[in-house]
Amino acid sequence: MISKTPGANQQYYIFIDEIQLSYKVRNPEVREEDVAPEDRDLLYTTFYDILNGLIAKKNLDVYVTGSNSKMLSSDIVTNFRDRGSEIQVFPLSFAEFYAAVPQDKSDAFEEYMTYGGMPLAVLEKNIAEKMKYLQGLHKSVYLKDIVERHKLKDDTVLEALTDSLYSAVGSLTNTHTQANTANSKLGGNTSDHTIKKYLDFLEDAYLFRKAKRYDVKGRKYYGTPLKYYATDIGLRNAKLNFRQQERSHMMENLIYNELIIRGYAVDVGVVEVVREKEGKRVQSQYEIDFVVNQGAQKIYIQCALNVDTDEKKRQETFSLKNSGDFFRKVVILDGNRKEWTDEDGITYIGAIPFLLGEFVLL
Repeated sequence: MISKTPGANQQYYIFIDEIQLSYKVRNPEVREEDVAPEDRDLLYTTFYDILNGLIAKKNLDVYVTGSNSKMLSSDIVTNFRDRGSEIQVFPLSFAEFYAAVPQDKSDAFEEYMTYGGMPLAVLEKNIAEKMKYLQGLHKSVYLKDIVERHKLKDDTVLEALTDSLYSAVGSLTNTHTQANTANSKLGGNTSDHTIKKYLDFLEDAYLFRKAKRYDVKGRKYYGTPLKYYATDIGLRNAKLNFRQQERSHMMENLIYNELIIRGYAVDVGVVEVVREKEGKRVQSQYEIDFVVNQGAQKIYIQCALNVDTDEKKRQETFSLKNSGDFFRKVVILDGNRKEWTDEDGITYIGAIPFLLGEFVLL
């Protein structure tokens, strides 16, 4: 087909969909006796070889898409560095979801928080079918691909780790804690090293993203522990059979995903505060949910279901007030609250208008 395209000066476009379904084939031009045992991959032609041949033609623009791990990974970018660009397609944002679903904002928010933004799940009207689709997608596509791609003999540890991360989205964790959790649940002897590999697999498949902790005053990163957030809240709920619906954690996850979709760099803020207690200096750490960066601009975000009492407001804003700088500070509340600013200059806004882009962040 390529050889038949007339005119080297005419531009052509090639679209290759679901490339992860391709497989390597024997290259008839390479003789087995000419290839060393350690180079046996040279006996086969892969889709990387095909793409290399296409990219070499200057009058061709090639677009490659895929829907599971072979494309939801860094392979393409690694093999074609400086010769191509990666465009990651996220699950639908709440604004995109709301545009497609003719509902009241609050009703749409509740549905989005439960079933997420996977396009086919959004379009499916039958609730039972929607749940079935999400559960099948998670198990038969995402997890199955990880197992096959990395040739795992057993998926029980991967399943246990996935459940543990989903059950505690937005909570601090590390490999040692997760290894202990898996061993306690399965009665095995899973090492920290194995958990680290599995965490990388889950990230590489874009089921999770990790957020590092950043010392706001010391301006340095902590190596561990980290926080993990589900890339799609609907897949998270489906894996847990729609049972664990901790609203505060789920809302925090949605806000994190929205910030990532908007292209911000997002860390978890740590504020160290030293106070006198019984004649001794006591140092404590307090958390800012998100330190959001875009170039030289920075903003601090705290997520809270409400600040309806003075004590609750004090708890939610303590870390913000003790950051030791003058960057903008925002508290995102549950629901459809209108924007307002308190006497300390902290801005409050509902999650719904924030997710719909009705609030200018940076």
